Parts: sequence; C-alpha cells; structure tokens
Amino acid sequence: MRIVAVVVTYNRLPLLRRLVARLQGVAGLAEVLVVDNASTDGTGEWLAGADVTCRTLDSNRGGAGGFHEGLRCAVEERGADLVWLMDDDGLPAPDCLDRLLAAADPSSGSGRPLDFWGPLVVDEEEPGRLVFPIRLPGGTRVVHDVAAARAAADAGRLADIVIPFNGVLVTRDLVERIGYPRAEFFIWGDDHEYRLRAEAAGARIATVVDAVVRHPSVGDLGTPMMFGRTTYNHTPSELKHYCMARNNTLNLRAYRGWLHVLLFWFKTVWFYLVTKPQPGRIVTSVRAAYAGLRGDFSGHERYLS
Repeated sequence: MRIVAVVVTYNRLPLLRRLVARLQGVAGLAEVLVVDNASTDGTGEWLAGADVTCRTLDSNRGGAGGFHEGLRCAVEERGADLVWLMDDDGLPAPDCLDRLLAAADPSSGSGRPLDFWGPLVVDEEEPGRLVFPIRLPGGTRVVHDVAAARAAADAGRLADIVIPFNGVLVTRDLVERIGYPRAEFFIWGDDHEYRLRAEAAGARIATVVDAVVRHPSVGDLGTPMMFGRTTYNHTPSELKHYCMARNNTLNLRAYRGWLHVLLFWFKTVWFYLVTKPQPGRIVTSVRAAYAGLRGDFSGHERYLS
C-alpha cells in the first residue's frame, strides 16, 4: 500500500513548514507531495530545499485546481494506492493516519472497508470544539463538539459523513471511478461536490471519530436568518461569495434538483434584502450563477488581487 500525502498551499509558509515537519514524522507515508499555487511569500524557495516532492502551478488555481493537480499527480505519476489530502493550515495528530487506517480495516471489526474517509477537524485553540459542525445522518441534528460527535458514532465511525479536504483518505480505485475535483470551481464548493460525486458513485464514506486534525478557528459558520430558523453562509469576501453562489447553484442542480436551487435562491434574496441588506450581493449572486450555468468559470478572476 503506497500512501502519498498531498498538501495544497498558497502564501502560508509558516503553516506549511509546520505541517510538512509533522508529516515527515508520520510512519507509513511513502511521500509528501506539495502543490504550490504560485505563492509569492517565499514558499517556492523554501520548497526547493525541503525533502518533499513539489509541483508548482503557473498561477493561483485555488484549492480546487490545487487538489485536482495534486490528486492527479499522486495517482498517475507517483503510483499512490491511497492519497491523504489536506490544506496547508491543518495539522494531523501524530497518530491520525494510524487511526484512519485501522478504522478502515475490516478485520478490526469496524465494518466494511472504506473508499473516502477522514478525521474529526477540531479547533486548535479549543480542541473539544469542531471547526466544521457535523449534521448527523438521518435527521436535522447538528453537533458542534467532539464529545457529541463521538457519542453519535457507531464502532468509531460516523457513516456517510466526511469533511473534505482536511486530512481525508481516498483510494485509487475511487479516484479512477469518479475522476478528480473540478478545477474550474476555484474555491468554495469543490470539496463538497467531490463528496457528492463519491456518494452518487456508491462510495463507502465515513468520519473516524478518534482520528483528529487540528485546524485554525473559522468562527461560527452560518449566519442566523429568518428569525433564527435557518442560517446562511455569509462571507465578507467578494471572491468567496461569488464562488459560493456559482458553485452551490451548480452542485444543487446536479445532485439535489431545481427545487433546492430555488430554495437556495430564496434564502439568498431574503438574506441580502432583510437579514443583512446588501442588494449588490444579489446582483453578484445572479451574475455568478448565470455564468456557471453557461459554463463560464472566469468571473471570479476579477476579485483576485
């Protein structure tokens, strides 16, 4: 079993150095492959002297483009049987890979083998708190802390749940069946689309609750709206909002249907008219979604500095 870690990085050299140092101490890894999204902070110069395999892109292609290229290179060029995918800002616990591999072994009594699985992603400052809340299968309950996630697990797993691309493992077999992440998405929704595609292909998906990746806090995800009945993923970043409006529209159309697209758009209009009035955001959202539906994925470039 040849396991290759793929790290996508952009202008976060201190975090990248910390992560690479951790990965180089992990037994069982055959190789660390870093995809550099044309960083300008000295990352390229540091990588030139680091004991890793490096693939430097000619421009910033976002997380989507980086993971597309990294996964393709790991499988097609580096001979990986299993790929461990992660951003540069995560930090797997020293035993994270061991725990992930153990949980996927059918002989351990944990059930069927897995195709696409990962750890809990916890706040590095508050390790009892999940960075990305988890909606439990079969209902509407969302858990925000590690203890609740572990209590809900069956044989150490949360079936059909994974948080890509934060320390997740994906098999060569699954990659060969479903392909690579959609590079044109740039950011925001590419990881979700890949999970949805894996799910549609019948992949065996899970979160292993005793495996942990530490991650910087991203605050409280989802701004309450409609008198607290639901939330909306508002971001102050015009780039992130443009990509979210475009990519979420496409994901919902492809995997959930037009009714869910209409519900998403109802929430968008409500949020930027009532909850946080910014009518210009509605115009941006419409422009982004229309471009994506036409197959134009260049619109986000106007927001790149």
